[in-house]
Amino acid sequence: MAVTKAAYTHVGPGLPPLHGQRAGALILGSFPSPKSREQGFFYGHPQNRFWPLMAALTGSPVPQHDDIAAKKQIIIQNGMAVWDVIRSCEIRGASDASIRSVEPNDLAALIAELGVERVVCNGSTSARLYRKYALPHTGLEGIALPSTSPANASFRLDRLQQVWGQVLGPFLPRRGVTKL
Repeated sequence: MAVTKAAYTHVGPGLPPLHGQRAGALILGSFPSPKSREQGFFYGHPQNRFWPLMAALTGSPVPQHDDIAAKKQIIIQNGMAVWDVIRSCEIRGASDASIRSVEPNDLAALIAELGVERVVCNGSTSARLYRKYALPHTGLEGIALPSTSPANASFRLDRLQQVWGQVLGPFLPRRGVTKL
């Protein structure tokens, strides 16, 4: 029996950016997953380690899966911003590898508005898309960090915390980072 690939679907616009008035660091995903679009918020898959990681890095309690207000608070109170490189695209299911027909978000405008000093890409696809669509307009190099996706099983949460903490640490208020 032949396995058929899911059909391409045009999806967009994605989610609006999450930020306060200023942000030292901008964390970029590629494009919201179906679970994130369903929830209407970033990193909506319950097995994605993004929110436990952000809580650990900031010394905040780990928010419940559906507690969007607590998730927003972690980002805004710690002077960060979260968005995606892509505004809309054609994609097969949740496969970042299948992304085509990209319309990028205006990251240069957001970076200028917030005074962003560091761009962090959550995974290699985000980094590749950032370099292709945004770097020529921002002039600010994006640092590729290991993905928080459950598909990245080679990085346990404590290792993610170590690597992400080295890059984001200088941009976070000192709050007694939680050990995982």
